[in-house]
Amino acid sequence: MASLVDYEDSGSETDQDQDPQLHHDEALFVSSSSSSSSSSRVSAAQSGSVKRVQLQASALKPYVPKRQRLAETAAAHTEEPDPSASAGFPLLSEVSERVRPFLGRRQGRVELPRRMQSRVEAHQGPVNTLQWSPVDHLSHLLLSASMDRTFKVWDGVGSGRCLQTYSAHRGSVRDACWLACGRRLLSGSFDGSAAITDVETGKTITQMENGFKVCCVAPRPSDPDVFVCGGFSPEVRAWDARCCKMLRVYKAAVQQTLAVLFLSGGREFVSSTDAVSRDSSDRTLIAWDFETTAKLSNQIFHVRHMLLEPP
Repeated sequence: MASLVDYEDSGSETDQDQDPQLHHDEALFVSSSSSSSSSSRVSAAQSGSVKRVQLQASALKPYVPKRQRLAETAAAHTEEPDPSASAGFPLLSEVSERVRPFLGRRQGRVELPRRMQSRVEAHQGPVNTLQWSPVDHLSHLLLSASMDRTFKVWDGVGSGRCLQTYSAHRGSVRDACWLACGRRLLSGSFDGSAAITDVETGKTITQMENGFKVCCVAPRPSDPDVFVCGGFSPEVRAWDARCCKMLRVYKAAVQQTLAVLFLSGGREFVSSTDAVSRDSSDRTLIAWDFETTAKLSNQIFHVRHMLLEPP
């Protein structure tokens, strides 16, 4: 028993004698590893500083003119498909629940709303015109035309969502209106064309080129397939959409036509024009005979703008 204890004591002493050397070796290993890690951090820091300089240099971008940026943005908005346009909503078969109770009733007193009913935002440019559908059971449909080259049909009474988007023109759509049937739309654009589009399918039925920027369009009440259009030209032109033929030309000593409006029966119409000379600016209303293209009256008003709207 005594010899076993002595052996254990001698073994413990041997371990104690070896411990300083082991600690010394471990200390050397730790110091060498720490020095290598610090040197690696220094090299990484140096390399990191170089990388940061490279990133800053690569972050420089060439100058792009504002006009080019706006053109690219407009092209991107034009190319993006509108999910509402492909949703296939039955535009002409649904009747809004808010309109149904008023169908068949005699029209009574009408008042403007005192607070905002709804607000919709989908156009990428200024909105030029708004018009409700002339058909009673479709009177909840609202048409809008915009400078973003599109015109849209909305559920203006119920959900307020965009039901269909139409891209019949290459330029800004200055004016658009419903035809009397409620199934077709007439539009005029700065690309020089006037087009008739099917409301439900979105397809362009016919398109007429005028050679000038079209600012206004108006269908003839007695013959919806005939319409007049005016714009950046001294002429107002009448077209037959069935054969894409120009029927008549109405000429005046003006620079542009701002708006046109047919009188009851469609035998006469009125054009709002802008006549600008070197030292004066006259806004003129001209009444025309549709058949003979003769001027019935020529009245000059010294006002800033004149817009013609149906009653």
